[in-house]
Amino acid sequence: MRRYSMNELASFAVVAREKSFTRAAAQLGVSTSALSQTIRTLEEILGLRLLTRTTRSVSLTEAGQRLLETVAPRFDDIHAELAQLSALRDRPAGTVRITASEYAVERVLWPGLAPVLRAYPEINLELSIDHGFRDIVAEGFDAGVRLGESVEKDMVAMRIAPDGRLVAVATPAYFAQNPPPLSPKDLTTHRCINLRMVSSGAVYAWEFQKNGQDLRVRVGGQVTFNSVNACLKAVLDGFGIGFLPEAAVQPLLASGALLLVLDDWSQPISGLHLYYPSRRHISPACRIIFDALRYREPTC
Repeated sequence: MRRYSMNELASFAVVAREKSFTRAAAQLGVSTSALSQTIRTLEEILGLRLLTRTTRSVSLTEAGQRLLETVAPRFDDIHAELAQLSALRDRPAGTVRITASEYAVERVLWPGLAPVLRAYPEINLELSIDHGFRDIVAEGFDAGVRLGESVEKDMVAMRIAPDGRLVAVATPAYFAQNPPPLSPKDLTTHRCINLRMVSSGAVYAWEFQKNGQDLRVRVGGQVTFNSVNACLKAVLDGFGIGFLPEAAVQPLLASGALLLVLDDWSQPISGLHLYYPSRRHISPACRIIFDALRYREPTC
């Protein structure tokens, strides 16, 4: 009986990650039937079922999961090493994939990277907007973006934005009808805009701090979103008080479109960090993108 080939293992890794023969076949540039036969051949050689197939889904067996955990990192290393060859070219090239929240994409990533893409037309950028945590290694991303305090220990973290604050804001019209809160506890008598955390599924409890006293307040209101931008729109439409990144609302505060309350209770939060696997080689294209995003303290 012949041994398995690298092509069969590589095909299996793509199917296992995509959990779909159709998507994997499109990615590999082969027909679905040919890909299915490749996987069956690999299973016959190993004498193990690697995938459980139904008409609607593909899932890994225990043996398939173990094989994926073994071979996928090695293929990643191979691809990373091959990507290093692009350094021999005059200009960095290739696709850089980053997962980040809508807020991070709109406020930090796109403003910082649009000029870079014009300067390096051979670099392709894919920004995936996700509000939950993603496994960037398993899902083929080069990097992700989170608050610094949320980055896992086995990742390299690079600051791309300064520390900030979450602040309570509402429109002047709202406060004309409702007395501004003097303490975070007063928020329970107000209409507030809630934010549901995609990663946990829980509604975020607003966090405050003053003179060493920490307070977490669960607010009520008519609307709940899982997007900072949607919360801001609801605040501007007069649906109540929102608890939003100060950087996002600063222009509106300056213009008077929004008013800030509980300023002395707003505590600093860790700034956005870009993170990537510590063991992964960084391609020239990634280095260009990462360096463009690196936060640098303002000089006097």
